Amino acid sequence: MKVSRLTDARRWRIVALMFVVVLGALSLFAGANSARADEIGQEYDFVFTGNVKYNSEPLDGVLIKVSGNGYDAEVKTGEDGKWKIGVPEKGEYTVTLDESTLPQGVIVVEGQASVKAEFGLTSTKAVNFFLGEGVRTTTSFFDQLIERIVNGLNFGLMLALAAIGASLVFGTTGLSNFAHGEMVTFGAVMALTFGVFLKLPLIPAIIIAVIMGAVFGFVLDAGIWRPLRRKGLGTTQLLIVSIGLSLALRYGYQFFFGGSVFQLPGSSAEKIKLFGSVSLSVIDMISMGVSIVVLVAVAWWLLNTRIGKATRAVSDNPSLAAASGINVDNVVRVVWVISGALAALAGVLWAFFIPGVKWDMGAQMLLLVFASITLGGLGTAFGALVGSLIVGILVEVSTLWIPSDLKYLGALGVLILVLLLRPQGILGRKERIG
Repeated sequence: MKVSRLTDARRWRIVALMFVVVLGALSLFAGANSARADEIGQEYDFVFTGNVKYNSEPLDGVLIKVSGNGYDAEVKTGEDGKWKIGVPEKGEYTVTLDESTLPQGVIVVEGQASVKAEFGLTSTKAVNFFLGEGVRTTTSFFDQLIERIVNGLNFGLMLALAAIGASLVFGTTGLSNFAHGEMVTFGAVMALTFGVFLKLPLIPAIIIAVIMGAVFGFVLDAGIWRPLRRKGLGTTQLLIVSIGLSLALRYGYQFFFGGSVFQLPGSSAEKIKLFGSVSLSVIDMISMGVSIVVLVAVAWWLLNTRIGKATRAVSDNPSLAAASGINVDNVVRVVWVISGALAALAGVLWAFFIPGVKWDMGAQMLLLVFASITLGGLGTAFGALVGSLIVGILVEVSTLWIPSDLKYLGALGVLILVLLLRPQGILGRKERIG
């Protein structure tokens, strides 16, 4: 059985590596296109545009940021000095030119580096900045680093909710669930349905969404995965089924909810300056608090409850666990319920973080979930937590050196290095055949 489990783990690593290489190539291609198009948020209907010039000469590589209504994005100007950023909804936004990216001796006219901009009757708003000569002040590298670490911690905690559920499923069943991203989307869609369409208060809507996520996990196991396991399908066949299920669910969301981006109530909360250059909205702080509480609760459940200990035993060796009197089917069923609930909660928090609810939003997170699981150690919940925090912080900190639209490449690089140098992950155990 040890040989079989190890083979499954290696197969998962090979599949994950292939998945990463393909998506990495696509990301690089998309990044190259982005550098030419100089636009972010192409899927949104409302667009800010501008042209940065000094003495009639276009300035290349100048960083422009847009924030407001719970949304943040940034882009660099192209060789022609032009830039474009799409935003999810009509409203007032703050458009900022990062003076540290201007050529030496060029500054923005005093008090004009950040401007308030609002759409009129059209869906496009032009924003231009007046430049001149002078000495500029910049945010220190240390302050920028702290700001990105805090944002990365917020992102990593949210990512851990999704990664732990997927890791528990892999540990107890050997399934690399490519439909886990759609389970994340399901939570956000349920919150949207009850909180926006049915107009329930936000907190009850989120609670209902998490409960519905748990029910969804139970239904998936009872209706699909358990019958397939009983028929003796191998992990490769199950993986292919999960890919088909992912596509079916994803385009099912698009069919019923359309391709638009919807906002949850409270997504437009303004950010509060905490210290240095670090600013967080009330939603961000609540998100971090909820994530920490839930993660601590899951850790306590795994370490101190009977079913939690049984889950760890099944993850370690399902045959030995069954021989010891543990009902493996019941454990797997509980794991699917918990995985569904955690994925749904991650989807709700992800909808506030992006912000927006979209039919393919979970697929955008799936790669980072796999990276976190592999980095921390396959099948280990605590490894998924550690991996998620590292990936989350790395993704945000990497924007100090690379464009923000390419920041996920850092996670890809880490995943490939881990697969090559330490395949068992940070908290994974080395195993051998024989």
